[in-house]
Amino acid sequence: MKHFAVAAGVLCDPAGRVLIAERLDDGPFCGLWEFPGGKIAAGETSVEALARELAEELGIEVITCSSFMNLRHEYDDRVVSIEFFIVSEWNSDPVGREGQELRWVPAHALDARELLPADIPVIEALQQRH
Repeated sequence: MKHFAVAAGVLCDPAGRVLIAERLDDGPFCGLWEFPGGKIAAGETSVEALARELAEELGIEVITCSSFMNLRHEYDDRVVSIEFFIVSEWNSDPVGREGQELRWVPAHALDARELLPADIPVIEALQQRH
C-alpha cells in the first residue's frame, strides 16, 4: 500500500471562517472538498511543503502558521499521514489557481459529508474551538 506524507493548511479569517477547496482530480474523491495542501517532497519540511503548496494552489504567501493536528488515515489504496496547520496570516486573496472552487465557511457550518474522510477529526476539532 502506498504511503504519502501531506501538509495541509486551515486558513482562518478574522470572521471565524475557514477556507475549503474543491477536489478536481478524477479519482474517487472528485467533487469533495478539502483543506488545501499537498504531498511533502523529499528533503522538504512540512512547513516548507505547506508554503509551496499554498503558493501553487492559492497564490498566497504564508506569513504565520502553527501546527494544529497530525493524523493518519487509511484509504482502500493508500495511507496518508497529514500535518494540519492553522494559517492565520497570509498575503493576497486566495484564488483557485488550478481551476478549483474555493469557499469560506464558518467553522461551525463545516459539513463532514462534503469533505474528505481524513478531514473529519479536523472538522470536529475546529468546531470545538469555536
